[in-house]
Amino acid sequence: MVRSRRLPNIVVVTGASAGVGRAAALAFARQGADVALLARDEQALAEVADIASGYGVRALPIVTDMSSAQAVEAAADRVERELGPIDVWVNNAMVTMFAPVSRTAPAEFARITEVTYLGYVWGTMAALKRMSERDKGVIVQVGSALAYRAIPLQAAYCGAKYAIRGFTDALRCELLHDKSDVRVTMVQMPALNTPQFDWAASRMPGAPRPVAPVYEPEVAARAIVWAAKHPRRELHVGLSSIKAIAANKIAPGYLDRYLAKRAFRAQQRDSATDPEQPVDLWHPVPGMHRLRGSFSHEAKSTCASLWLDTHRGAALGALAALGLGVFALLARRRDHAASA
Repeated sequence: MVRSRRLPNIVVVTGASAGVGRAAALAFARQGADVALLARDEQALAEVADIASGYGVRALPIVTDMSSAQAVEAAADRVERELGPIDVWVNNAMVTMFAPVSRTAPAEFARITEVTYLGYVWGTMAALKRMSERDKGVIVQVGSALAYRAIPLQAAYCGAKYAIRGFTDALRCELLHDKSDVRVTMVQMPALNTPQFDWAASRMPGAPRPVAPVYEPEVAARAIVWAAKHPRRELHVGLSSIKAIAANKIAPGYLDRYLAKRAFRAQQRDSATDPEQPVDLWHPVPGMHRLRGSFSHEAKSTCASLWLDTHRGAALGALAALGLGVFALLARRRDHAASA
């Protein structure tokens, strides 16, 4: 069966108020898809909906805490009532915290897990319930290189990303068993310049920061839109993600020691953590929902490895042409040497 690459008509994006979710929702809207925007901050959602509507599409903001299965189910029901059948569901909502395990409270572990892992489960179940009836649709899980290689100071978040990968692999097998045309894919992200580092809880001396190299959220959005339209099991964004995943398969013990030495400092800015800074673990932080975070001075807006991965035919064609060119050049030199 040949899968269609048509543009999805109705797309749900969780965590759509800022960062990757905001970038993905607007990327889909620019391509003509109606978008449902799920997140906790009503004002931020209204802002994103207003921008999306400017592209001539319908935008439906729905205030939703992804940790609640009932709230997610109600949101999905509203999307189908007001916009129509869901073509793509993008799970992206997350919260995190920067602290050693020994300084993280049980309630904080539970909250991060409920939003970052169970929020994906509830979103997937709500989407699958509706897509299975029609035997079509795509669920995109926004993952991370941390789903393969955990780092210190974010144990709860890394655990959630590992759990999402395991959950997604199990679901994929079930869909294959049922011969379902509902597709699930996972996009593994590198460090991204999002506002999470300006509102995440932290118990470290230095304010949180992403581990370099850092990419802009628009890079992630391009990968998400591509994954929604192409049958790929997983998509790895950024050479840093590919290197981390590969290195962990080859030498995990070495990476343990390397990260123990380097990753603490790499996740902290030179400026100190502000103990009065509002955090988004339990409630959204009003007025701070933006597309990008505080690291645009170093963030990359393009990703060569993503382009190569999503243009394999063109890349292989160029490589073949280069090989033929080199072969022809060597042949001419050989012929010239033989006739001299």
